[in-house]
Amino acid sequence: MLKIFSKGTKKLPFNKGNAKSFLYLCTQIIYIGMAKALKSIAIVFVVIAICYAAGYGCGRVMRSMLTKSIEYPATARENVVDNYFGTEVADPYRWLEDDNSEATAQWVAAQNKVTFDYLHSLPAREKIKSRLEQLWDYPTQSAPSKHGEWYYISRNSGLQNQSVIYRKRDLASSEEEIFLDPNALSEDGTVALNTATFSKDGKLFAYSLASAGSDWVEIFVMDAESKTLLSDHIRWVKFSGASWAPDSKGFYYSAYDAPKEGEALYSAQNTNQKVYYHRIGTSQSEDTLIYADPSRPLHYFHGGESEDGRWIFVTGSAGTSGTELLYKRKGERRFKTLFEGFEYDYMVLDCYDDTALVMTNNDAPNYRLISVDLNTRVCHDLIPQTDNPLEGVGTVGEYLFAFYLIDAQNKVLQYDRKGNLIREVELPAIGSVGGFDSRREDKDTYYAVANYTTPGNIYHYDPETGVSTLYHASEVKFDCSQYTTSQIFFTSKDGTRVPMFVSHKKGLKLNGKNPCYLYGYGGFQINLTPSFSTTAAMFMEQGGVYCVVNLRGGTEYGEQWHKAGMLENKQNVFDDFIAAAEYLIAEGYTSSEKLAIAGGSNGGLLVGACMTQRPELYAVALPAVGVMDMLRYHLFTIGHGWVVEYGSSENEEQFNYLYNYSPLHNLREGVSYPATLVTTADHDDRVVPAHSFKFAATLQHCHAGETPVLIRIDTNAGHGAGKPTAKRIEEAADVYAFIFENTNTKYRTIE
Repeated sequence: MLKIFSKGTKKLPFNKGNAKSFLYLCTQIIYIGMAKALKSIAIVFVVIAICYAAGYGCGRVMRSMLTKSIEYPATARENVVDNYFGTEVADPYRWLEDDNSEATAQWVAAQNKVTFDYLHSLPAREKIKSRLEQLWDYPTQSAPSKHGEWYYISRNSGLQNQSVIYRKRDLASSEEEIFLDPNALSEDGTVALNTATFSKDGKLFAYSLASAGSDWVEIFVMDAESKTLLSDHIRWVKFSGASWAPDSKGFYYSAYDAPKEGEALYSAQNTNQKVYYHRIGTSQSEDTLIYADPSRPLHYFHGGESEDGRWIFVTGSAGTSGTELLYKRKGERRFKTLFEGFEYDYMVLDCYDDTALVMTNNDAPNYRLISVDLNTRVCHDLIPQTDNPLEGVGTVGEYLFAFYLIDAQNKVLQYDRKGNLIREVELPAIGSVGGFDSRREDKDTYYAVANYTTPGNIYHYDPETGVSTLYHASEVKFDCSQYTTSQIFFTSKDGTRVPMFVSHKKGLKLNGKNPCYLYGYGGFQINLTPSFSTTAAMFMEQGGVYCVVNLRGGTEYGEQWHKAGMLENKQNVFDDFIAAAEYLIAEGYTSSEKLAIAGGSNGGLLVGACMTQRPELYAVALPAVGVMDMLRYHLFTIGHGWVVEYGSSENEEQFNYLYNYSPLHNLREGVSYPATLVTTADHDDRVVPAHSFKFAATLQHCHAGETPVLIRIDTNAGHGAGKPTAKRIEEAADVYAFIFENTNTKYRTIE
């Protein structure tokens, strides 16, 4: 129940020619008539013949022809200038920050027309899409969990837009029924299940739904036995689900005041999050305010009760790292401070017999688990810090399961509730592990293991014997045995040793001719551990090298690794990524003409910064839903929560380093940039699309090369979570067709 406070157990990551000249000629036929088209055909063949004689391939000629035919929409530049501590900074595309304006809507439509005309003309696109649909079409499911008299399983047959929750009374039986099907809630699959929690007795089910990818969710309640929807309906919830009280009569949640008309899904700043208690059967207007702090309007707050119902906790945070933990005995009026914020992280994992189990990095940059007597506030190490970072702790019956990271891969140790080591769990494969998280009364549990070449398989685990048994094996249409992953280490600019996972077909020739997809994130304590991707599988089938680099900014090596990539140290992250690209080129995995770099959100910032700092190093740049304007990001929706990680332009020292790497402000006129496909979505209310809008407009204004620089703006979609399968496949087909085209990679049909 208190897992809402914690990183807890880690979930698997989840969780981007010839026909072109034909399209060009068809366009000529439509617009200038048959005679001119025939003349164009003759010219094309002459040019091809000349280029072959000169030693060029026709693919390059045809790509150049289509790229030259792109006419980017005219984007008005206005005289907007801000003064930051004596530095004047122009912002000519400020008007694109207005998501509701007709001018912005027209700009979006014009950009999308150019982009989709180009993407849909690419000869490999439909072949890539078809293969992705084949690879995607395999059954996936979650581990079962028991609530009341039922076992619940989330399952996707393969191409369903959203996974469906099923249930059965006996796991050994094949008889089951649909409990909740989110696909029935919208025609296009854009309504997604966000959170789902059962009351302790299993009789009530609270779930939240997100529409069109927005971070705003609505909470509903169902009678689990009859599957009847109750009248309870909670709105204006963000970054919160329902945390049930142990008596099953109500739940805690965090919400904001209703936004002003027209601002709910767009760029208005979210302030004054509050914790409420909702009693089942009452309206939201009757909910009890549990905690609010008007003196800290930009902070986040989440609350819940202890397992025995004696204590109420509230976790406060100023941003994405660093917390404060408040508590009070149930019935008391005021909260007290258990751990003062916001220098360290404190996460309540469990609470029983007036003892809280708290995971923290206080005096432990690699994290430790402590027990806290809530009556005396005396703390003891339960699982002390080790040389390997503690990523999370799961609770199963009378046991604790500690997830450790060893060079960004998991090992799991089993302890008793007193912190005595029972055993190291013998895992069936190397990679990322998720699971080992059940109720106090459960006698067994489940976990999953995945890596870059194998989908996640689910195993049953007996805590008494330590025996694992395969429960569900994934059956993807991909011959995993033909591919391999190696972990290599390279040296960054300042001498730091950085790891990277490199996956490809066995027997790869290191001749510099392989297309390469280099992905990174580097921030917010997020760890990139091995996971299976159908898009990566398709790319590797085509001879591609798929690379994921563990940049500073995550906690793959503890909190020190995080701090080495935040605030004034953020340039280290970009240096790591650039060094990874240089290593892959130097070792013959790829070349600058074959290298694509990709990242989303904070990773979009990564790509934007690296393509402006070293534009000649890559063939393709794919910044997705990126934070591109580092001087104004904190003014929109929940961007203020990232100041802890990035700093703020309102601080002179921080302004200087933000301005030095901000992707938007480091584009320069007359520079030839890589072929770039910026991706964003109209309902992204986390990293608002204005970031990508302004970056794309500036890039098109500055770009001096012939490579395409385009923006793809998805509709009825958000930051990425809950995106329906159909939209994910369409976007992946566009992205990889763009890569293939601009790295001169020919798609080969897979038999």
